[in-house]
Amino acid sequence: MNQEIRFRLKHVIIGAFVIGFLFVYTLSSTRDCESEESRSNGVDKSWALGQGRDAFLPNRNGPTIYAVTPTYSRPVQKAELTRLSHVIRLVPNIFWVIVEDASQTSTLVTNVIRRSGLQDRSVQLFAKTPTNFKLQGKDPNWLKPRGVEQRNEALKWIRKHLKHDAMGNGDTEQRHSIVYFMDDDNTYSTELFDEIFKIERGKVGVWPVGLVGGLMVEKPVLNRDGLVLGFNSAWKPERPFPLDMAGFAISSDLLLDNPQAQFSYEVERGYQESEILRHLTIAHDMQPLANQCKDVLVWHTRTETPKLDAEKTLQKGGKKSNDGMEV
Repeated sequence: MNQEIRFRLKHVIIGAFVIGFLFVYTLSSTRDCESEESRSNGVDKSWALGQGRDAFLPNRNGPTIYAVTPTYSRPVQKAELTRLSHVIRLVPNIFWVIVEDASQTSTLVTNVIRRSGLQDRSVQLFAKTPTNFKLQGKDPNWLKPRGVEQRNEALKWIRKHLKHDAMGNGDTEQRHSIVYFMDDDNTYSTELFDEIFKIERGKVGVWPVGLVGGLMVEKPVLNRDGLVLGFNSAWKPERPFPLDMAGFAISSDLLLDNPQAQFSYEVERGYQESEILRHLTIAHDMQPLANQCKDVLVWHTRTETPKLDAEKTLQKGGKKSNDGMEV
């Protein structure tokens, strides 16, 4: 009998130990869950307080960059503008000036702006290229100057906007801003805009551009004192400013002080950059950026023209694959 009692007591003790262990383990797990929940709630609160996506955006109080983008209707237009809009979303101080080569603004471009959430950081303009300067059929894209009408329309809007802004704020000195011609078929690193923000009043900033002019990179050539001596351009190096449109940006005060500075149909092929810059600066006075012009932060890429032979066949039969869709 005593042996049976001792056997039962042993089982009771073991059972109590197991129950006690499970109780302690449960309390510990609950604390961990509460701790994890607290951390999770902390993250959720920080996102709710604007520390989520915006936490990755620098809090800038510096100059505004007016990014000028000429665009025209073509199969890849929406794709190009969508890619560009995602870059602009990451740089808070960019104001996007989109100018369509058309007689009115389009719903497609309006939708790109809306879907990217850039309605408050953009303006949608239009300026139609005169027929005699418009590329026809199978004309190569270099045959006639492109974007002249649209860039000039953007400059007109920017000058008017800056003057109106200064008058409205009663500023004795024009607020510092910068104008950059940001074509929709290039590839841009967000680091480029960190460099553009450094452009001083009265200056034109310059930097290298990759994959352009038959070279891996076109770049300003500097002397030992860091002054721009010239450019390493292989294509028409005799140009006053042999550089790409993506390779410079202009302090807006220069554009206000020189209203004659604009683009022209009356210049030789490849001289559009020189045409506007000749009114604003000289090479020696340009401000070299991007690690003394050693870093490539923009590339002159181009989207391949899509082959739409099957689509053309459909259209001949009165059909289309994108019926009711915006592509």
